[in-house]
Amino acid sequence: MEERHQVKTPTTTQPAPMTQRVERRPARRPVLPTAAATAIGSLPHDDPKAAVGLVLEGLPDLPAAPQLPCRNPAEGMLAQAVDGVRGVSATPDGALEVDVELLDPEAPVDVAFAGEPWVGLRTFLDAVAARRGPVKLQLTGPLTLGVALTHAGADPEVAFEVAGAAVQARARALVALAAARAPHAGLVVLLDEPGLTAWSSYDIPLKGDHLVDLLSGSLASLGAGVVTGVHCCGAADWKLVDAAGPDMISLPATPDVVDSAPTLSSFLDRGGLVAWGVVPTDRPIGAAPDPLWRRLSELWADLAAAGCDPIRLRQQALLTPACGLANHTPQQAAHILDLTLGVAERVHSQAVAIRMSVGA
Repeated sequence: MEERHQVKTPTTTQPAPMTQRVERRPARRPVLPTAAATAIGSLPHDDPKAAVGLVLEGLPDLPAAPQLPCRNPAEGMLAQAVDGVRGVSATPDGALEVDVELLDPEAPVDVAFAGEPWVGLRTFLDAVAARRGPVKLQLTGPLTLGVALTHAGADPEVAFEVAGAAVQARARALVALAAARAPHAGLVVLLDEPGLTAWSSYDIPLKGDHLVDLLSGSLASLGAGVVTGVHCCGAADWKLVDAAGPDMISLPATPDVVDSAPTLSSFLDRGGLVAWGVVPTDRPIGAAPDPLWRRLSELWADLAAAGCDPIRLRQQALLTPACGLANHTPQQAAHILDLTLGVAERVHSQAVAIRMSVGA
């Protein structure tokens, strides 16, 4: 791949109430290549070394640590999220069981990253031990964990308190682990929040300001030297996510995003990054990236017409599959990552051309 122009990532401060937007302050953050391609969550591999080899080769600018639930259900996002949380366990098929008498938000969380839930992560960190470029890691977000605990029988108030405390503890431990195992690699860490789609359908007993507090607390726990983000693979209230102060928003590149144009416009104007899920993961796809690139260009044209800066849309973009790839074959996963990289190269070329045309 040709050498990438690079842009400095935005910065954030500690969480603030929903009525007061989180301000951004200078801090040391990794420098991300313009239009870097990366991945979201899971891969279908049984062999962790093969999975890590795929992301290192297929996503050279921003390789992503894989979750491997097909290798072992303990690597599923919910099973990982409750690992070490007192009063909760994951069944062999990855479902959650809650002992409501033991569930306690003040109980310590075992964040050792030992055993089956973290094989993919440990293998990835071993492989990038000497890397000096950025890498992407991922954690299950507190909203999604709180929803899962509630559905498993926990009282909602306790469930979300436990979820917030557990994710914050895991976030701090993840950054420390990465710093020890890959000390020269810059960190990008996203909270995976499919639960945001349930929030959009008003199925969560949680007020908006509490949701913002949950997200912002977990983002702040990642520390000042990390590029932080929130991912949701469906429709979400991105205004609430923005209020939590992430550096990056990760969303599907679908027409409904135009409804969030005012939020995305202000987010981009403040230097926010958007990771666009350009390759669908729920339906057949073609053999070449050009149709996907054209569809993204059309979406950006609609967003520009709705008020987003067309230059920022390109220069502050990352590209991803729309969601995780555990339900695909390894060959299909490799093809999807190849398509993602193909779209990223087109976005990068256009962003560089724009920069040159304005003399930047």
